[in-house]
Amino acid sequence: MLRTKRTTAPPVLLILVFLHSNAVIGFYPSAQNVTWKSTDFKTILTWEPLPTDNSYTVEFSVVAKDKQRNSNCIRISTTMCDLTSSLTDLNACYVADVLSEPPLGVTSDLTEFPYTSSSRFCPANDKAVVLVASGSDVSSSARPSQHADIGRPDFKLDVSDDKKKTTLYVTDPLTALFKDDHQLNIRDIFLKKLHYKVTYRKNKSSGKKVFISQTNVIEMTNLDQGESYCFNVQAFIPSRSINKQLGKLSQTQCSDDDKQSIFEGRPQSGTGRLGLDQEYQEEELAFTQVGRSFLVLLMTPNALKIAERNTWIKYGR
Repeated sequence: MLRTKRTTAPPVLLILVFLHSNAVIGFYPSAQNVTWKSTDFKTILTWEPLPTDNSYTVEFSVVAKDKQRNSNCIRISTTMCDLTSSLTDLNACYVADVLSEPPLGVTSDLTEFPYTSSSRFCPANDKAVVLVASGSDVSSSARPSQHADIGRPDFKLDVSDDKKKTTLYVTDPLTALFKDDHQLNIRDIFLKKLHYKVTYRKNKSSGKKVFISQTNVIEMTNLDQGESYCFNVQAFIPSRSINKQLGKLSQTQCSDDDKQSIFEGRPQSGTGRLGLDQEYQEEELAFTQVGRSFLVLLMTPNALKIAERNTWIKYGR
């Protein structure tokens, strides 16, 4: 009975098969917003949306080379793939495809699945411009390649005894990469291409200056003697495209100020005054010694409260 119906109505069967094939393709939606995210060479490929009745597989390659797969990114139910250990040539450029496939354990008659391609990713490479592919359609518009971001460095301050020189000792940020059981830092990757940009200003001033160094030991000798200065440091790679030349900005560190008032606490790690409530911190104090035992205090009412509260005013005998 069933065989007779199929034999007598082949056009209906062809239509059903055609509709079924299209339903399968539509059932596996293409990935969207395929993006490289990389800081200190920890490289993650991300995309949207979360799968419902499908899974995702990532294929990647050096540009114009054969596709490869990472065993952890085959028919996965997440929207990210860690390719840190797969991108072994940091000076090459890579592209990746995110395929929409049946869930793990489910079969399909399809031989090709919808996919979306990433932009080109060049972890440590110099400037480049590429065409961007989306599925089987290639956009004619060009945009810069993506590079790995560089994290913030740490540094220490050292002021010479004569206060004429301040030295910054910069520690290169570590990467997510290892070689011979040794964790690499960004100097191991960029070598002489790596510079450091120092942005500095006088404490309590907004005017900034910039100094570029090719080394990790940075001597600042053009500073006003006895003044407190604040510093920020960031990696600077001039060979890269402009929007990727700078790494993340370090925490601010300030040197000690030789001109502190006696009503200011000793700074911690050279980062500012201590011990005063916020409402009083902007009050300025001045005093003049009269004879050997009296202080004539020239101050605002708020400053007087600070002094009384901290028992810093001493009256003559």
